[in-house]
Amino acid sequence: MSKKPFYITTPIYYPSGNPHIGHCYTTVACDSIARYRRMQGYDVKFLTGTDEHGLKIEQKAKEKGVTPKAYVDEIVQIFQSLWKTMHISYDQYIRTTDDYHIETVQHIFRTLYDKGYIYKGEYTGKYCTPCESFWTPSQLDENGCCPECHRPVTEAKEEAYFMKMSPFADRIEKLLLETDYLQPKTRAVELVNNFIKPGLEDLCVSRTSFTWGIPVTFDEKHVVYVWIDALSNYISALGYQNHAFHDFEKFWPADVHMVAKDIMRFHAIIWPAMLMALDLPLPKHLAVHGWITFNGQKMSKSMGNVVDPFLLSERYGADAIRYHILREMALGADSSFSNEIMINRINSDLANGLGNLVSRTVAMVDKYFGGTLPTERQPGAFDDELQAAALGLKEKLESLLDNTQLNLMLAEIFQVVSRANKYIDETAPWILARDDANRIRLATVLYNLLETIRMVSVPLSAFMPETMPKIWAQIGASEADVQYETLTQFGKLPADVTVQKGEILFPRIDVDKEIDELNQLILASAPKETPEAPAYTPEPLAEEIAIDTFGQVDLRVAKVIACEKVKKSKKLLKLQLDDGMGGRQVVSGIAPWYQPEELIGKKIMLVANLKPAKLCGVESCGMICAADMPDGTVRVIFPDTELPVGAKIR
Repeated sequence: MSKKPFYITTPIYYPSGNPHIGHCYTTVACDSIARYRRMQGYDVKFLTGTDEHGLKIEQKAKEKGVTPKAYVDEIVQIFQSLWKTMHISYDQYIRTTDDYHIETVQHIFRTLYDKGYIYKGEYTGKYCTPCESFWTPSQLDENGCCPECHRPVTEAKEEAYFMKMSPFADRIEKLLLETDYLQPKTRAVELVNNFIKPGLEDLCVSRTSFTWGIPVTFDEKHVVYVWIDALSNYISALGYQNHAFHDFEKFWPADVHMVAKDIMRFHAIIWPAMLMALDLPLPKHLAVHGWITFNGQKMSKSMGNVVDPFLLSERYGADAIRYHILREMALGADSSFSNEIMINRINSDLANGLGNLVSRTVAMVDKYFGGTLPTERQPGAFDDELQAAALGLKEKLESLLDNTQLNLMLAEIFQVVSRANKYIDETAPWILARDDANRIRLATVLYNLLETIRMVSVPLSAFMPETMPKIWAQIGASEADVQYETLTQFGKLPADVTVQKGEILFPRIDVDKEIDELNQLILASAPKETPEAPAYTPEPLAEEIAIDTFGQVDLRVAKVIACEKVKKSKKLLKLQLDDGMGGRQVVSGIAPWYQPEELIGKKIMLVANLKPAKLCGVESCGMICAADMPDGTVRVIFPDTELPVGAKIR
């Protein structure tokens, strides 16, 4: 009997810099799903890879004095090394520079053109180079910047090919609102309201201002623009319209595409439109997760908050890192990362919970029975409750897996771990061991514990693949004992099972000491030389004004006495200022670059005579002065601390 196919994909990553812990969630999550489905008997294909074309790659390669291909080759090696470190069991790694992918993309572009969905025109609009995205003025954030990364955009005007999107608007709206294609549903509603209801704009699908891309076969001064190139990887990897593979009929449509929220628009709107235009089936499920955040901000090299997954894996083991990021992230929500949160999670769940359960149980079997249990059994109080918890696990996990709720799957598993630790306290094996009359009851208690460990370790092997074989060796489980189908059986281990004491799986960590040492390691691994500041070309001067016109602007020194985030915005801070004239409230779009506590007590430069305005419903009486940095960040201008509050700046 042939196995049922199951196809799961990560997005292909853009290799513009070294990977950080923020890159790991999607890949680790997909790996865990793939491993679980393999245990269930599916014929799994797990795809990941890298998206290697575009202006940003061309620019970075030029800065380094190498070819774009040489640049991406180096970064791809780092990504592949990370996936090896994190035990990622992908079946195929696709690169958009692969010949077969290029063949597929060129065929798709030509087909869409021949069917009348692609036409030539001219693009004039706002372009974000880091995101490789065009935006309309209405889509920009309140600072006129990219709504995704909040960096400045540039005016772009060039000949380009466009894909018609309006023919697919109604079908995509129904797909998002009337089916379970995208989860969580709140994301689907958000996309419909923000992009479909205002009218789907045609999509720019080629560029002429750079050359690092796949040439359009019938107009080679154009290269295929990012999303037709990148999104096609999901079917080019299966052999769609290329000669390298022959898996399309078997694995398409995909069972799960998993992406982060910042690229859900492309997978929920553009990708379905492409497939509809090609008359191909749509993927079954798009799972959208949040970001791993650092101090409330998305992991980002430009923000200086990158956390090195190689360092963390070396110090704590890849399985501990895998467990932490999967346990913390609820589907659709962001997950805050800090060293302290991670270490506390390792201590509570892995050291005190699972590790303690295994070591105590194995140690007691070794101490009281020389490592091998007798075969006789004597049931007693609390046995049924423990067995029911273990036997009920399989059904609960399968339901949660179908809805991509990996954090809840781990929560269910560790509830059984907690129940087993409670069972030890309830049955008190050390007291039973005092009387030979209780010998059979003691053996029963310890067998029940070993069986419970076996039953939680089977599903956990999808999430923590390095650790579970170590547990199986300690509890005396054979390969046959840890097959997925055995989760319906309590009593699979041999009655006379023999244990083998092993290493402590998760040593408890001294939190304060560890954080100090980790900070020292991070500092030691930081570059010793300050990199040169990026070249900065000042914006052109505004039109000249007379001195009396400038005099109409009233600049004052003010002091921040309170500051908080505006609830309905990710970008706005509400500041209460002492301006020497009774105080005022100002709203500023600097939340991506400052935490409220950083500003309290600081003196700032205030444009004091602006007419009041409302931002997100909050009144703002003035504007604080700030400057754009070459890397796209913003810095507040702080005046001399000796200047008195209310002083006029001239």
